[in-house]
Amino acid sequence: MNKYGLETRCIHGGYKAERGQAQVPPIVQSTTYRYYSSEDMAKLFNLEIADFMYSRLGNPTVGVFENKMAELEGGTAAIATSSGQSALLITILNICKNGDHIISSSSIYGGSFNLLKVRLNDMGIDVTFVDQNADLEELKKAIKPNTKLIFAETLANPAMTILDFEKFRALADAAQVPLAVDNTLASPYLCNPIKHGADLVLHSTTKWIDGHATAVGGVVVEAGTFDWEAHKDKYPMMVEADDSYHGLKFYETFGNMAFSVKLRAHMLRDFGCTMSPQNAFLSIQGLDTLHLRMERHSENALKVAQFLENHPKVEWVNYPGLEGHESKELCDKYLPKGASGVIAFGVKGGKAEGEKLLEALELASMVVHVGDIRTSVLHPASTTHRQLTEEEQIKSGVRPEMIRLSVGCESFEDIKNDFNKALEAI
Repeated sequence: MNKYGLETRCIHGGYKAERGQAQVPPIVQSTTYRYYSSEDMAKLFNLEIADFMYSRLGNPTVGVFENKMAELEGGTAAIATSSGQSALLITILNICKNGDHIISSSSIYGGSFNLLKVRLNDMGIDVTFVDQNADLEELKKAIKPNTKLIFAETLANPAMTILDFEKFRALADAAQVPLAVDNTLASPYLCNPIKHGADLVLHSTTKWIDGHATAVGGVVVEAGTFDWEAHKDKYPMMVEADDSYHGLKFYETFGNMAFSVKLRAHMLRDFGCTMSPQNAFLSIQGLDTLHLRMERHSENALKVAQFLENHPKVEWVNYPGLEGHESKELCDKYLPKGASGVIAFGVKGGKAEGEKLLEALELASMVVHVGDIRTSVLHPASTTHRQLTEEEQIKSGVRPEMIRLSVGCESFEDIKNDFNKALEAI
């Protein structure tokens, strides 16, 4: 499908019906798959053949979704998971263990921050959070001999800063580790991190990819670019014989898909954080219209941001598509088709007036979500980032008065009128 444009691949990628088959990828609602040879079954468990055997490890519907995501992101393989959080967790655990260290931007989703800061610490994995706007030499100070991974978000949720891929690629090269980038808020339509140096791309597919608030899920896409053999001292689990698979060597056997095969063979097998066939089907349906929705989300969001910027009751607006935004240059470089659909802003009067605004809205929904076709709002400091201290919230770009607005695909005039009426009521 690589000869086709991204819009065409959104619709046709990952699946082609053969003669007499369903035009739409079917939901294969089965836990198990039948075989007639013990030898074939043994080959499955030895990873000698890649057919389906048990839906914790793989399912035909989930496989279509994985193939489609790999195509859209330009990767060699993809592994779907039960949620975005599980995608991040097993990405780290696939190559990190007790005593290891990772570097993460501090401008990340609150749930991810808490996972890295608290849960990984419980597992003995150390994390250094860095200001992604610091210069490269300052960032390099965070590198340790046991550093195994660098993590950041293309478009920070909800700080709305855009990652300087060139700088973070240089940081990963200096540390001699893979660069993993969460591309959730940008989506594959607006940005392909692999083209800009990412080795691994993650998504909470619950957001723009599903796009309709119907299916929780996550995915990890492998670029196939990291040379595990060249760094075998750091990553023996990728190159040395694996006793649990009778001496199989992942990188030697699977090459530029080694990380993904290990992710499936170890992480899905042992932790069971598997995407369901139903959720995969809904996510495939979402990808069919991703290009259309992201155009509309970005178009509406820019207009709403401009409206809010000029409203007398709004103190500040944070949207990278706005002229004068600190990330505008990076936005033009890495997200030329649009800056996605999320805006952060604060009203005059601070948190108290912001709460009144949320309650005065009629069209926009107050929900714990982002990336839906419906316009929604949230107060991050008291919800998604509640587990962080106020100092940690501010470091991650969350001010006490911040309102996160996910702009939907409704009429712009209706969205504007809803906010104008609510603003006038405070």
